[in-house]
Amino acid sequence: MSGAEQRHLAVASVSLGPWRPAAVVGALGGGVRVALHLVHGHFGLGVLSGAVSLAALLFFCVGGVGSVLGNSGRGAGRDHRIRRWARSHPWHVAALPAAGMFVTDLVVRQLLAGQGLLSTVWSGLWHGAVVAAVVGVVGSVAASRR
Repeated sequence: MSGAEQRHLAVASVSLGPWRPAAVVGALGGGVRVALHLVHGHFGLGVLSGAVSLAALLFFCVGGVGSVLGNSGRGAGRDHRIRRWARSHPWHVAALPAAGMFVTDLVVRQLLAGQGLLSTVWSGLWHGAVVAAVVGVVGSVAASRR
């Protein structure tokens, strides 16, 4: 299978992820972070950028893990070959949510926090690495258990 075919399958498998529940989890996580800072009397664009970054991290982790694991609900019968491929290639699938996290974190921190470019890139890289590690490890462990 060519690299282009693998990229297309990875995109297809990520598109089948549970992105609505991931958005809910991300929004809850970001909201809790903002609420905790408000309770302690801290608020500003830095707090807001941190909350949005956490929300994005949770969003991409939950959506990516769901893409790798697949579900038995909506679309499971229709796209079983894509889901089987995603379960057997979790690191290929993990690259897409990680890249999405990197870009999202980069934009959020540049627009809201006004950090320097180097620190923004570094932050985006390690947040993307966290997403890739979570999705890839969960997918690998789940694949080894089958």
